[in-house]
Amino acid sequence: MISNKTKFKSSGITLFAYMERVIAHYWLQEQYRTSETYSSTLNSFRRFRTGIDVALADIDCLLMESYESYLRRNSLSPNTISFYLKHLRAVYNRAVDDELTVDRKPFRRVSMTIEKTPKRAISLLNIKRLKSLDFSHYPSRRFARDMFLFSFYTRGMSFVDIAYLQKKNLRGGILFYRRKKTNQLLMIRWEKCMQDILDSYKSDASSPYLFSIIKRPSSDPRRQYQNALFLINRHLKEIGMQLGLRQPLTMYCARHSWASIAHDEGIPLSVISEGMGHDSEKTTQIYLASLKTEVIDRANRKILRLL
Repeated sequence: MISNKTKFKSSGITLFAYMERVIAHYWLQEQYRTSETYSSTLNSFRRFRTGIDVALADIDCLLMESYESYLRRNSLSPNTISFYLKHLRAVYNRAVDDELTVDRKPFRRVSMTIEKTPKRAISLLNIKRLKSLDFSHYPSRRFARDMFLFSFYTRGMSFVDIAYLQKKNLRGGILFYRRKKTNQLLMIRWEKCMQDILDSYKSDASSPYLFSIIKRPSSDPRRQYQNALFLINRHLKEIGMQLGLRQPLTMYCARHSWASIAHDEGIPLSVISEGMGHDSEKTTQIYLASLKTEVIDRANRKILRLL
């Protein structure tokens, strides 16, 4: 909740104005991803409203049902529709908490169900195949592959956290860092495979960063890591096609792959959840949801072979 409620209080405050203030608040708190998420939601709702603002007090079930219908007419996937509705609901609930409107429960008749997404994890065999590829003549692909492997080695560390790692985060054989997404402190024992990658890409002595991803700390570090991520994912998709993978290979696949392989090795869900820095085991279960489908498919195949 925004610390000073009184600065938001005014009669007839509108949704657009309130959301813009919430977006600015998160940006000032350096919670850029959250700020951008709410900004995307606001832009979507603005398009639905053709730029016409609405008072918080006028938000009701009919308006939200109309917005849901608008999203469906635009052929958005159920998960994207749920994304917008859930974040809009979060802002509305925040406004209720800030005592800017009474809760009319305007979202009670819209659907926010999530569909299973295609599997993002790749197998241990494919991790080994990826590791064995020779990119000595393709430095950009080698860097993309090695960043993927570093993420996998570090229990699925997000690329934003890799980019912002500083030399002071590594001490006494332990890597300490806080997740940008949740601010949770994680500790990882430093292994030789991690050091081998660091030796290839460590930053120069004058840089505070561990890797040479953010090269100019004074010049918008966020844009630098985003540009690097774009290039890395482009190369990873090419590598994935080279390996014959059915799903696009991205940095995010490293996180899913670590969780999937840990699960296959019988590691308890609670340990996987803790290792990935999840707030709850429910989040980890979402990562592993596709595994249930695979188990069912294998059972079905076994039955069909009896015919």
